[in-house]
Amino acid sequence: MSIKRIAKHLMMTHWQVNRAFPRGTMIAIEKATKASETSHLGEIRFAVEGALHSTPLFKGQSARERAIDVFSQLRIWDTEHNNGVLIYLLLADRAVEIIADRGIHAKAGAREWENICRKMEAAFKQGNYESGVVSGIQAVTQHLMKHFPAVGNDRNELPDKPVVL
Repeated sequence: MSIKRIAKHLMMTHWQVNRAFPRGTMIAIEKATKASETSHLGEIRFAVEGALHSTPLFKGQSARERAIDVFSQLRIWDTEHNNGVLIYLLLADRAVEIIADRGIHAKAGAREWENICRKMEAAFKQGNYESGVVSGIQAVTQHLMKHFPAVGNDRNELPDKPVVL
C-alpha cells in the first residue's frame, strides 16, 4: 500500500472532479457517445470517480477491480446482446480501465482496450480530459464498428450521459 496513493485519494475533492469535467465537457462526452452508437451495435458508458472510499483504498483495490464493480453497479452487462462497454476513470490515480461485456470481449481482445487506456491516460497527464475521453470513445468506436457494425435500427439500451461517482 502506497502512502502517496492514499494521500492522493484522501485529498481528492468533488471540486477537482468538476474542474476536470465541467458541464461543457460532460455534454461533449455525451454527444460523442451518442454519435458513436449510431455506427455500431455496442453500448458505451463513461464513468469518472474522483477517489476510492477509505475501505477499498486501504485494502488496495485497483482501478481495474473498481471498474468491474462499477460495470456491475451500472448494469452495463444487462444488454440484449451482451454488448456493453464501460470506460472508467479513477481520477486520483489517472487510471483508465475499459471493461467490455462477454459478447464484445470475445471478439475484441484486452490488448486493444489496453492501448486505448494508455492513450487516454497520456492525455489526462497533460490535463486534456475532454479530448482524452472523446478520443477514447472514438477509438472504442473503431473497434466496435469492426466487430459489431450497425445493422438496421438499434435501440439505445444504456444512457449516454456520463456518470460521476
